[in-house]
Order: sequence, then structure tokens, then C-alpha cells
Amino acid sequence: MAALPSLCNSPPPMESQGKKGADPRPPSNFTDLISTLPLEEGWAPLRIRKYQGFWIPERVLQGIMDMQQNFKARPDDLFVLSYPKSGTTWLKALTYAIMTRTQYPLDHHPLLRQNPHEFVPIMGITYAKGEASELEAMSSPRILNTHLPYSLLPHAIKSLGCKLIYVCRDPKDVLVSRFHYNNRMRPQAMEPIPFTKAFEMFCEGNCPYGPIWEHVLEYWEESQRRPEKVLFLKYEEMLGDPPRIVKRLAEFMGCPFSPEEEKEGVVEEIIKLCSFDKMKSLEVNKTGKLRPDFVLTNDSFFRKGGAGDWRNHMSPEMARKLDRITEQKFEGSGLTLDAVDVEAAATNGDVQAQA
Repeated sequence: MAALPSLCNSPPPMESQGKKGADPRPPSNFTDLISTLPLEEGWAPLRIRKYQGFWIPERVLQGIMDMQQNFKARPDDLFVLSYPKSGTTWLKALTYAIMTRTQYPLDHHPLLRQNPHEFVPIMGITYAKGEASELEAMSSPRILNTHLPYSLLPHAIKSLGCKLIYVCRDPKDVLVSRFHYNNRMRPQAMEPIPFTKAFEMFCEGNCPYGPIWEHVLEYWEESQRRPEKVLFLKYEEMLGDPPRIVKRLAEFMGCPFSPEEEKEGVVEEIIKLCSFDKMKSLEVNKTGKLRPDFVLTNDSFFRKGGAGDWRNHMSPEMARKLDRITEQKFEGSGLTLDAVDVEAAATNGDVQAQA
């Protein structure tokens, strides 16, 4: 096979990572500011604070502020971005598999033994733990992740012109996924959040990293200004035509599939490796944890992962209300989220992928 461009011909992004937990020093100089920010506790056990127009989980806010000031970007960094519960796990797996496809046989790939989030770290959590040195120790090119909106990204990422890959999803399914994920975080003694309450908070924009519409629009508008640097994907389109999206990802990342690879079925192998059914069936994703202090086990990232599950939670009136808000927020932007008809798919069960 011909040598791939440099982005995909480098050491695995996490191979040279620094020692985990080494000399953690969580930042403390933002505490006073954080205590003055508006607080929302309706997503208990998660507390969120309104910071620069968006509701950010309090537990990572110090880290995010530290990251905004101190993160050192590299020109060849690749950022996987999303509003939470929009297909992040799937996109991480795909980008990592594409980048490392010549370094590992796909039938013995590290993704078969470790969760995708271990290879594409969440920057805000890393900084909140005082472990920014782990990111600095990663080999280039790095694949990194954050749920921050574009306006809150560290300036270094924008000034260097790093490539950004963003995925968005039907807000109705995002809400359902967030509702289940959030309730899994609560202690057993804590009452679950009623779905009607979650729905109202979501519609008001008072939800982790929300409002979702402003979050999505920031990346959409940037993708229109700089399509060579910002790739905007729709989760439903990924479900509808995985081969096209995987090839588009590889092209954008700078390591397109060669004719020989396509003939040999490498695209299909990557899709299978990263599929919902494959990932969910792995032992590491049934019982493993990203780290000992993480509340949830890895199976929390693989609940249902499809399109249309909102029908099992919302009344028609609720769905229409959320659709109206989305249409109003996106009006004039040129962005629509109805590119793929998921109605037929939903009648035969949800289309499968990772949420």
C-alpha cells in the first residue's frame, strides 16, 4: 500500500502519552469568578453555570478556563467537536481508525481493546484534573475533543487554523440521549429527572453546553466561511450513508483512501470496526471505565444510538414545539436538519450507530 500523507503516517496519538495521574494540580484561581456565575441545578447531580453565553458543567469549568488561557495548539492538531450526545463516540472511533489504519491490522486494532474516548481525550476534563501535561506529551498529530462551542475554543486553535470536525444531530434525539445519560449519573437515592422537566429546560437552552442551537450555528457558520478547515457533519447523514461519510472524513483529514484500499474493502472494514453493534459487544465497553474516578461505566456510551427514539418519549405536541424552536433558531442560516428521512427507518426500529 502506498504511503499515506503525514497526518496518517505518524505514531499513534496516545502512544507517547505522559504517565496518568502524574503530579495533578487542578487550577484554583477561577473559583471566585465561578461562584458568581448563574447556576442551574435542575440536571442534578450535574450542576451547570452560565459562562460566556453557554451552560457549562461546574465540575469542568475551572479546567475549561485554564484551557482557554494556556492550551498550546499544534498546526496538525485535529479536533473532534460536538454538542454532547450527538454522535461523539462514533465520530471519535471513525477518525482514530482512519488515522491509524496503516499502523494496525483492523482485525487487531486498539479500538477492539479500549474505548474510543481513551484515544481521543476530552480536553476540559484533562485540564480539570490538572493533567494538561498528558496532552502535551501526546505524539503528533493529535486527535482531541471538546464539547465547547466555537466561540469558547482556545484562541490558539483558531489562530493556527487547525482542522475541526463537528457533528450535529436532531435536537429531539439529543435531548432523549441526554435525559438517559444524566439519570444514569445520579446516586440511587436521588429521584430521576422527570422527562417533562428535562424537556422544558432543554427548550429554554438551560442544559449542559446549551443552548444547542447557538452551539450548532457557530460551527455551521464557521464551516461556511472556512470549509477547508471546518467539516460539518450531520449524524443522520452518517447513518444514511456511512461509506460516503468515511471517505469524506479521510479526505478532509488529509489521508484519503487509495484506489487499492477501496478495492480491498478498507472503508467497509473501518465502518464495521466502528459500528454500534461491534463497539457495544466488546468487553471493554460492557464493563470497563475510562478512569477509576469516573461515575459511569463504558456501556453508558452505547445505549441505543439511533435516529427517531424521541418518538418513545415525546408527545406529538412536544415534538412540534421543539421542531418549531429549531426552525426559528436556524431561520436564514441555510442549515436544515431534515436531510435524511428517518421516518421509515423508525418504523422498523432505530437506525443504529453511537450516541
